[in-house]
Amino acid sequence: MVPDHQIMGEEEVANLLAAYHISLEQLPKMYHDDPAVKAIGGDVGNVIRIIRDSRTAGRAEAYRLVVKRPKK
Repeated sequence: MVPDHQIMGEEEVANLLAAYHISLEQLPKMYHDDPAVKAIGGDVGNVIRIIRDSRTAGRAEAYRLVVKRPKK
């Protein structure tokens, strides 16, 4: 039930940021201790591509920057 999560390469990230005219910090975030990040071996600073099946689009991609969870 968990959608496919993939760590993006540096060139893929550069192309993504250029296509959307955004900076890395403008991507939505996900924490480094998220089970999905741990399962694929992700680390702080990685950009994760999340691929979901969509009834309307067929396939939907989302992107998240992995960040460290702030201490309480």
